[in-house]
Amino acid sequence: LGDFYEMFFEDAVKVSAILDLTLTGRDCGDGKRAPMCGVPFHAADNYISKLVACGEKVAICEQLSAPTGGKELVKRDVVKIVTAGTVTNNELIDEKSNNFIASIYIKDEYLAISWADITTGEFFVKKLSGNSAFSELLDTLVKISPAEIIANKNACELFVDAPLIKHGVIPRFYEFTESEFNFS
Repeated sequence: LGDFYEMFFEDAVKVSAILDLTLTGRDCGDGKRAPMCGVPFHAADNYISKLVACGEKVAICEQLSAPTGGKELVKRDVVKIVTAGTVTNNELIDEKSNNFIASIYIKDEYLAISWADITTGEFFVKKLSGNSAFSELLDTLVKISPAEIIANKNACELFVDAPLIKHGVIPRFYEFTESEFNFS
């Protein structure tokens, strides 16, 4: 909105606490006020990097049309989603190391892992099975040190209490829609 990115309701409450921003409010009808906080457009990258470093996903919504001067709503939409594995701004990542996003799929006794760095275009895939598959997967995760891991429900359930996640060696898994995975 104007020269600010603003957050409302639960997002505003959460972000104001994480970023130590002043929580204000805006009238939203029926005598109620919507919690609100904001950051200047020119400093947004710094705030986004702090949110991503705290494990948050940031959806950036921008105006798609110019204000008409009347009472019509300005068209807005999500133009970018920033997560730990999808950061592309050089100021937000360490350019001396990869910034991998990993994907894990587990079905029956088979495991598959793929990982990519969207800043370099590197992409890798491993299919694992047998008695050593689980330990091989963990070894791979520790070796590549992904910034983000998305996985199917089976993988999330299997790794929910993994010591490597509890101790912060690898990030927690985010469950992704099952239909988006294809083992082959």
